[in-house]
Amino acid sequence: MSARVGAILMAALLSLYIALVGWRAVQFLATGEPVAIAMGLALIVLPFIAAWALWREITFGVRSQALVRRLDAEGGLDLGLPVLPSGRPERAAADAAFDGFRAAAEAAPESWRAWLRLGLAYDAAGDRRRARAAVRRAITLERSERSER
Repeated sequence: MSARVGAILMAALLSLYIALVGWRAVQFLATGEPVAIAMGLALIVLPFIAAWALWREITFGVRSQALVRRLDAEGGLDLGLPVLPSGRPERAAADAAFDGFRAAAEAAPESWRAWLRLGLAYDAAGDRRRARAAVRRAITLERSERSER
């Protein structure tokens, strides 16, 4: 199963969960019982938080994939790392090459391309939290570059 199909499946399941929790909240509110109303009010908050989080993740995925496709079209996607048969970069090679990607991002702090490559290097090294932060920075920089045109 591809990552895109998995993400779509998980988004659909989360959407179903959001709808069911929202419906249960409405049922609690309709009972008229003070405790049930309190539970219903608490449950109403959860679908909004879940919907916001789902929207944020989908938006991140769409924007990051668009940047990866753009960088690939420009010929700048190749990180120069050996890859496994699955297509993922070798972690040891990513760890060894990581300092070069960080130095490139520090040398060009306004370059979304450098930050995207750094995010991909973080991801290859297994540091998902920093990878997402670097890719978010790349998205922000690219959006501001686009708005300046």
